[in-house]
Amino acid sequence: MLSAVGIETNIQGIGLEDVGIATDKGKVLVNDFYQTNIPGYYAIGDIVKGPALAHVASAEGIICVEKIAGMHVEALDYGNIPGCTYCNPEVASVGMTEKAAKDAGKEIKIGKFPFSASGKASAAGAGDGFIKLIFDAKYGELLGAHMIGANVTEMIAEIVAIRKLETTGHELIKTVHPHPTMSEAIMEAAAAAYGEVIHL
Repeated sequence: MLSAVGIETNIQGIGLEDVGIATDKGKVLVNDFYQTNIPGYYAIGDIVKGPALAHVASAEGIICVEKIAGMHVEALDYGNIPGCTYCNPEVASVGMTEKAAKDAGKEIKIGKFPFSASGKASAAGAGDGFIKLIFDAKYGELLGAHMIGANVTEMIAEIVAIRKLETTGHELIKTVHPHPTMSEAIMEAAAAAYGEVIHL
């Protein structure tokens, strides 16, 4: 059983009101580079918009400091943040769900590959779970991925990189993955989306 009651920011009584820093619904309001409405004051992490995750706060901190240092930086793409649940089996996802893609009016291709069809997963006794990929049917863009199974919190990084690089489904299918590995299920799921899977 997973019991998750959520979190709430703790920004009361720390002097934000004295300085005049703007807040809304328990969050400090910042621009794309984490500057508040008061010059010289910045905020990142759980007290600003976005998912309250350590890897998000770390990325925000780097972007913030690089911007302060005068470097050319891009705003963080909150639509490409991996979410991981460290349970057994593990759960990981990034991007749009199938429902969100349909609700956005996208024509989609879905590819799903079960770990029960993976030689590495079977040999490791980790045949439970699957990889599900959601592609834009028109352009081949990988809209989202959902995984459940052993080591998926490690494998989700490949999907985040694929989305960042705007790799298409066909390019992913042609990306040779090592065999036998759990990660080759990503390539297999892409092949399943395009009717090219040969290991099911």
